Amino acid sequence: MTTQPNQADMLQLYRTMLVIRRTEEQLAKSHQAGLIPGACHTYVGEEAVATGVCANLNQDDVVFSTHRGHGHALAKGVSPRELIAELFGRATGVSRGRGGSMHLFSPEVGLLGTTGIVGPNILQAAGAGYTFKLLKTGRVSVGFFGDGAVSNGAFHEGVNLATVWDLPVIFVCENNMYATEVPFSKATRNPQVANRGPAYGINACAVDGNDVLAVYAAAQEAVARARSGGGPTLIECRTYRTRSHAEGMRDVGYRTRDEVDDWKTRDPIQALKDHLLASDLAAAGDLQAIEAQVQALVDEAAEFAKSSPWPDPDTATRYIYSEPGGQPHA
Repeated sequence: MTTQPNQADMLQLYRTMLVIRRTEEQLAKSHQAGLIPGACHTYVGEEAVATGVCANLNQDDVVFSTHRGHGHALAKGVSPRELIAELFGRATGVSRGRGGSMHLFSPEVGLLGTTGIVGPNILQAAGAGYTFKLLKTGRVSVGFFGDGAVSNGAFHEGVNLATVWDLPVIFVCENNMYATEVPFSKATRNPQVANRGPAYGINACAVDGNDVLAVYAAAQEAVARARSGGGPTLIECRTYRTRSHAEGMRDVGYRTRDEVDDWKTRDPIQALKDHLLASDLAAAGDLQAIEAQVQALVDEAAEFAKSSPWPDPDTATRYIYSEPGGQPHA
């Protein structure tokens, strides 16, 4: 049985989505200015998924993410300061300047890694769930992945294993209809992910991934099931990225401008804003105050990242080899 988030929770959902959006917009500008070495895959348009899922998790619950992992990192507790500095390659970054856009990690908040490889995080999430079950911790593991990963063997292995062993895992497919530039409908005769569930005997559902309240409700039920020993859940969140696959790549050609523009009208942040105002859960001034606070937070984070030092070359092998008798480095 699910419960609707209260007014304070809804305002927090709005704030989290806005933090993700404003941070990503800042990162897009920074990439264009040459401040980000390497790739930069933004999460613009998909903010409701990470926000709705992670709002139901505790700090010691863990998530495994993809190359498009900025939103998951921020929703799980990484600060804009740490994220932007990481993409700038600075020592103050969440991964000390070693991970970049696609390889973020912060065990302190339960972010156990993002990856540029498609699919392995599904197996890692199952592995973490197995550990939690053996230790009887009550903790939950979440694996985020895109529609492209569904055609990877790791999806079949991870979902099947978690189901057979009733692991406390939530598999979240962010079905944004394209794997890079390949339409999901061209990669499979069945472009629906949730209806694969019955083949494995897993609890599965499909929700509007641009409706943060729908995602929140589905995740709430899945988390409760996992914690109580009821096994895993597969959640398909049908959503859309409104920017290119990665900054600097083409935005249309494999999809039409009309399609992109149509999805922009379904913006998850604007949808929650409209709901809050229409339901008298917030006044326009309340939301404007949140928007101003978030913008100031992200502006300050960008300046912090620019002024942060580069990693010391003498520490290049740190975090790679163990140091006998030593303490973990901060």
